[in-house]
Amino acid sequence: MRVLLVALIFVAGVIIAYFLTNSSSDEKTLKIYNPIDVESEMVDEDLVRKGFGHTIQEFSFTDQTGKNYGSKDLKGKIYVAEYFFTTCGTICPKMNAEMQRVQEALKGNDQFKILSFTVDPETDTVAQMKNYADGHGADPLQWHFLTGEKKDLYQLARRSFFVLKPAEAANQGDVGSDFIHTNYFVLVDTKKRIRGYYDGTNPVEVDKLIGDIKKLLEEK
Repeated sequence: MRVLLVALIFVAGVIIAYFLTNSSSDEKTLKIYNPIDVESEMVDEDLVRKGFGHTIQEFSFTDQTGKNYGSKDLKGKIYVAEYFFTTCGTICPKMNAEMQRVQEALKGNDQFKILSFTVDPETDTVAQMKNYADGHGADPLQWHFLTGEKKDLYQLARRSFFVLKPAEAANQGDVGSDFIHTNYFVLVDTKKRIRGYYDGTNPVEVDKLIGDIKKLLEEK
């Protein structure tokens, strides 16, 4: 009887350990986002049923230093992307105050980058972006403020990051559109896969983002 009891206790211990280990593993593994995981209105019809294999398309824009910066510079890197505009007086200042916290938390880590894409490139020239970047203490080696052709900026938002609605894409960035006020930070891994969406105005969610970036860095 005693042997049976010991055996039962041992088996129960193994089962509990198994579930605890799996639970811990699940917490460490971040979801990989595909078009099927995003609200359908945010995704073009030809992509909406795609359940796996989505990656961020190749891109190249001009950063605040006047240099081209894009996919080729991000090989093997983890990054966070946002869309904003320098003259925004509502949520953008909150978002970039939070992004300053992200930069500070990962300061000096060359494996991590921040990309801030403008939605108003007519206003947000290289000089304008540099002034804005300097005002936010942006390290030009880590935090890149990107401008370029509007159609290319919006196509990337629509078909890669899934932060642009169809009507807003058609408007090509009317400054009065809701898209201008998108509050998402998008986390991308070294394989160009989306690993998370975070409310850039919410300090609690940004804390989670910082933690998730560190998890991805550990995966490397």
